Amino acid sequence: MDKKEMKPEYQQGGAKRGEILAKAVQYLRDTKLRTPQADRQHFLLNVIGLSTTEYLMVLNRASNGALVEGLWK
Repeated sequence: MDKKEMKPEYQQGGAKRGEILAKAVQYLRDTKLRTPQADRQHFLLNVIGLSTTEYLMVLNRASNGALVEGLWK
């Protein structure tokens, strides 16, 4: 099975990358999914192709800033 590539506008630095990041936030927030956090992280980093920085930013947004606040306490 061939791995499909995202259109250039959705890849890192693309004009529509923000849409991918917004969907990633919703994916992490979705409580209906019974997927462990580690599996979600693997999917976003290895399948969708988020960078580690993008993943941490998305995770912080999904937790309403709790990730960054926890680092400062």
